[in-house]
Amino acid sequence: MASGLFDSLPAAGTDVRRDDPAPDGYRALSGPAIVAGVLALLSPLAFVDWWLLTVPLLGAVLGVVALRDIARRPTALTGRPLAIVAVCVSIVMCGGGLAYLSHVYASELPEGFERLDYGVLQPLPGDPDDRVPESAMAFDGRNVLLKGYMYPGKQQEGITQFLLVRDQGDCCFGGNPKITDRVLVQLDDPRGIGFSQRLTKIAGTFRVRRVGGGMLDDGVLYHLEHAVVR
Repeated sequence: MASGLFDSLPAAGTDVRRDDPAPDGYRALSGPAIVAGVLALLSPLAFVDWWLLTVPLLGAVLGVVALRDIARRPTALTGRPLAIVAVCVSIVMCGGGLAYLSHVYASELPEGFERLDYGVLQPLPGDPDDRVPESAMAFDGRNVLLKGYMYPGKQQEGITQFLLVRDQGDCCFGGNPKITDRVLVQLDDPRGIGFSQRLTKIAGTFRVRRVGGGMLDDGVLYHLEHAVVR
């Protein structure tokens, strides 16, 4: 393309390539390589939760994309070392995170206990909101592991009794959790625990028993007795 008013245009049929090297030898740093490098730096998040495994996975994919683009346009793009490091780090972090989370998942369940999910505690469609389903009754008296969030109260330390609710919207932002989304936990350890906004894992004996009043006006249906924090 002409760069000035009197510069002549290339003759017809001349092959003009966008990837021809610039006169000063400048090559642009690959955009996917940059993003892959950032994701590689964030890839240790894969050790925190399952869904965060997508961070190193995406970093590895973008690193491969960057390497492919650089190989196709070597005179226009640079960043191959960055892309290679990003791919290697992302793969290592993804594998390490997967192994660590799998180990935690396997070891968090005490011997003789079963996993319990809040979905099992919900009434059937069309039933009253406080109806205990058969799926919940089936766990009555059994030792279970349940994951949830502590419902905030006035006490911050030495807590031995608290509500474990289904999600952070209920526990952290002043929500009123459904009666089937709350479980009253009674810890065995008299020293108790401190309040936390993080996901809490509780193992104990599950009981179905309606109790009115208390922390919430309409009471609770579900309990975890002789509980311990995992």
